[in-house]
Amino acid sequence: MGRARGGRLLPVLAALFLALLLVSGCAAEGEDEEGSPVVAAEEPEAPMEDKQKAALYAAIGSFVGKAWNGSGLFPDPCGQTPIQGVSCDLFNGVWYPTVVSIGPVLDNSLQCAPDARFSPQLFDLRRLKSLTFYACFPASNPTTIPPASWDKLSGTLETLEFRSNPGLAGAIPASLGRLASLQSLVLVDNNLTGAVPPELGGLAKLRRLVLSGNGLSGSVPATLGGLKGLLKMDLSNNRLDGRVPPELAGLESLTLLDLRNNSLTGGLPEFVLGMPALQDLLLSSNPLLGGTLMQRGWEKMASLATLDLSNVGLAGTIPESMAAMPRLRFLALDHNRLSGAVPAKLAALPSIGAMYLNGNNLTGALEFSARFYQRMGSRFASWDNPGLCTAETAGGAPTGVAVCKDAQEPPRVGVRDGMDAGGGKPEASSSFPASSSSFGLSGHKVAGLWCLVMVMVL
Repeated sequence: MGRARGGRLLPVLAALFLALLLVSGCAAEGEDEEGSPVVAAEEPEAPMEDKQKAALYAAIGSFVGKAWNGSGLFPDPCGQTPIQGVSCDLFNGVWYPTVVSIGPVLDNSLQCAPDARFSPQLFDLRRLKSLTFYACFPASNPTTIPPASWDKLSGTLETLEFRSNPGLAGAIPASLGRLASLQSLVLVDNNLTGAVPPELGGLAKLRRLVLSGNGLSGSVPATLGGLKGLLKMDLSNNRLDGRVPPELAGLESLTLLDLRNNSLTGGLPEFVLGMPALQDLLLSSNPLLGGTLMQRGWEKMASLATLDLSNVGLAGTIPESMAAMPRLRFLALDHNRLSGAVPAKLAALPSIGAMYLNGNNLTGALEFSARFYQRMGSRFASWDNPGLCTAETAGGAPTGVAVCKDAQEPPRVGVRDGMDAGGGKPEASSSFPASSSSFGLSGHKVAGLWCLVMVMVL
């Protein structure tokens, strides 16, 4: 019995001994020799160079105003006290600012002071990848883009965006062409003037070039054809003139070409038919462009979804081959001088959702079905073509187009004579203005375009 009783006690004693060891071990780690608690040492945070801190504070302060106390408010801008609009990355265990974004984007975003200016210290941020300004320079504070020092950021800067700065005036510096790492250059809705620098054609890594909404003049540089990796080019809403350079044919990856609202000449460039990746071709409101629609080759544009050629001075006929674009969703040929019949096959475009043929000299009978008119609704327009009539009336007919009295004799009185199919004047809401202030499209066309395709930049 004693031996059995001792055998039961051994496991209990062993457990008690182990518990005592654990308690004494924890006490040894948690207290010093005098029994005081010992706090475990934390790993030190990654440092930030003092020069980079000073450059960051000075660069931001020059934009947001002298009253901004960066060092007091944000003593650790890449750590415990981050600045809204500033991001940092680690390089070899040291923090560097890599993103600076200033403008009223969020409630707590940094906003520019009335006397904002560029600081030389901006170019001392030697790891800067992205620089963005939005609504920073009003018209009351005319400012130019610094012409020098951009080469200091040539190895790091990937994104440069200045948006909605009416006071940002003067020329685009040619030195921007030395930003060898740049992938996105967006200078939108500023007041920049002068020529598009040919040096931009040397930005081998550029994927997006958006210079819309400025006062740029001169021709489109042929050197832009060297941007082999470019995906989006938007030079719309400027004062550019001359021919669209054939060198752009080399942009095999281009998905967006937007040259709307300029003064281009020389006709519709035929080389676009050899750009298989192109999804959006927008040339509207270039009234001096002129020329005719290519009669063959449209079937090559297998990716094209948006084709806006309104108000470009086109003459000649609409080719039947345009019905061979399988992904075309938006077609605008309005306000030109097109003549002849409307190809019936256009209604069979498999993806079409908006079609504007109004304001031309088209003749003959529209041979689209009532179902087509019902499906398209206000996104189809063919009025203001005096010699055009519709053979379809049962179940639907296009607005503002008279019914054909005789297939051999189209009506002599049309919308341009002030009469619609019912003998009355079309409603004012059915007429498209030549352009709108924002996109160069009518109200209906803007709705149709945004409903179908989200274009832009940016």
